[in-house]
Amino acid sequence: MIRKRTFIDAGVLIAAARGRDAPSISALEILDDQSREFVSSPFVELEVLPMAIFNKKRDEVEFYEAFFASVSFWEEDLLGIVKNGNAIARSFGLAAMDSLHVAAALLSGAEELVTTERASKPIHRVRGILITSIHDDS
Repeated sequence: MIRKRTFIDAGVLIAAARGRDAPSISALEILDDQSREFVSSPFVELEVLPMAIFNKKRDEVEFYEAFFASVSFWEEDLLGIVKNGNAIARSFGLAAMDSLHVAAALLSGAEELVTTERASKPIHRVRGILITSIHDDS
């Protein structure tokens, strides 16, 4: 079975680990979707894991570690991510971490990037990859 290569941003992982609202449920459904294979980068891990460890949130740490163990491909070309992220930020008006996640997703060959950013945010201007939000803006 061919699975959709999907990049999950840090906000989606946080929502899945902490929340019980509609976006959290959407995040969990995406993470449980067997038709997807997940790709990630060290930047996502850096955004979620250190603070959960520092704050001794054991359940959250275990959740993140389980997700990262399921990642099928890690984009680790950090210089490439930063270089491309800089160009993406300038082209589409993205914040630093969003541009790094988009760059990593594109470099990894992801078909989709799932985010917590609402449809009105700059990340949805990006071309070359499907940007999906777990927030229902309808």
